[in-house]
Amino acid sequence: MHPRTIERSTVLAAGPDEVWAVIGGFGGLATWHPHVPPATLEHEADPETPGAVRVFALDGRVVARERLLAREPGTRSYRYALLDPVALPVAGYEATLAVHPHPDGAEVRWSAVYRAPDELVPQVEAVFGDGTYAAGLDALRARFPDDPGRKTR
Repeated sequence: MHPRTIERSTVLAAGPDEVWAVIGGFGGLATWHPHVPPATLEHEADPETPGAVRVFALDGRVVARERLLAREPGTRSYRYALLDPVALPVAGYEATLAVHPHPDGAEVRWSAVYRAPDELVPQVEAVFGDGTYAAGLDALRARFPDDPGRKTR
């Protein structure tokens, strides 16, 4: 297994600080992402302090655990690691969610590096890239509407 990269991004007609206020909380992903269940924090950790682990469960079954590695409000980004992958057997999965200034407002970039066998790459792209990242970015475009023809890339 060798390192892979996955990324989705979109540009929103809103200021970077306005967008970061919505998506910048590690513990609040479900408040803006329509396909993510609310997370609980292990050991009642502070969701903005590196080391915090958020746990997603459906019908009482844990579907994902993620550890906050870094949170940089000044650069409007946070980085986290997927722990105990349940959906797909990936290794070394570290993702970054970031908001950058853009001439049209703000660019939101969601990316990850990971290791997986070649035959799993299409599934990883579908589950994480399209099912999670693109779906979340689509929800943000609906929240900060401007050009109805704009697409996630």
